[in-house]
Amino acid sequence: MFPELEPYEQGHLDVGDGNLVHWQAAGSPAGKPALVVHGGPGSGSSPSARRLFDPERYRIVQFDQRGCGRSLPHASDPAADLSVNTTAHLVADMERLREHLGVDRWLLYGGSWGATLILAYAQAHPSRVSQIVLAGVTTTRRSEIAWLYEGAARFFPEAHERFRAGAGLTGGAGRAGAAELVAAYARLMTDPDASVRAKAAADWCAWEDAVVSAEGRGTPYTDRVDDTRLGFVRICSHYFAHGAWLEEGALLRDAHRLAGIPGVLVHGRTDMAGPPDTAWELARAWPDAELSMVEDAGHLGGGGTRARVLAALERFADG
Repeated sequence: MFPELEPYEQGHLDVGDGNLVHWQAAGSPAGKPALVVHGGPGSGSSPSARRLFDPERYRIVQFDQRGCGRSLPHASDPAADLSVNTTAHLVADMERLREHLGVDRWLLYGGSWGATLILAYAQAHPSRVSQIVLAGVTTTRRSEIAWLYEGAARFFPEAHERFRAGAGLTGGAGRAGAAELVAAYARLMTDPDASVRAKAAADWCAWEDAVVSAEGRGTPYTDRVDDTRLGFVRICSHYFAHGAWLEEGALLRDAHRLAGIPGVLVHGRTDMAGPPDTAWELARAWPDAELSMVEDAGHLGGGGTRARVLAALERFADG
């Protein structure tokens, strides 16, 4: 990876609905524009992501999606209105940011939820996208949500039982499915009692950590603290309780809109949070995309994933 670097410019963009989206730019102001789209939803941007880009050749733009990071208001505040925090709002924010920065076309990079948002934006504004690099492909279909919050229980039954108990759902017969489970957490994250919200956030993050536990990377979700954790879980449960406001399978169905946009899809073979069949389906529906499966990587990536992303960004730097 490239050395650490500080942004040369940053600010808050008023995107309407009382929301101010924080953005920053690093690298070369005259370089190839690239937008980093973080995951979660609600994780916020990470300074380390810009180290994947050659700072001499890229103008690296990052932004915190509504309600997280340094964007305002923060979703950890129960008064923050999440009715104006949907996939369509985020797509519109990205386009508003592009116009604000005077960018004609930009490369899009991201993974996990970031991949879903990138695909939604690129299908809505294909003429504004030069290339796409995804590390961890998701389309946030309800079937994908069902796998993450119910199907994966087959591998982590003890942790899932605790996850369900945290939502007040117990017993084996007639057990709740993923939709009811996620919706229950979304309700808990709006409870007026701060201790209820804090426990729900901790229980949610414990399940997320269980799903990636075989990757040997510790407890990255539980390690989020205070407002960061609260905002993350409130936004995640809000989006997944609504299927991200996407028609089931729409991003795969409409992948033809990406025709002519070169793409690189990097996915871990052992990704328990987002199994590789989604990446495979997208590659088949998008002829301009190359699928690179990393045999020894999971959802959190690693050296093999990073090397393939670096190679893709190197290849696209001058194109």
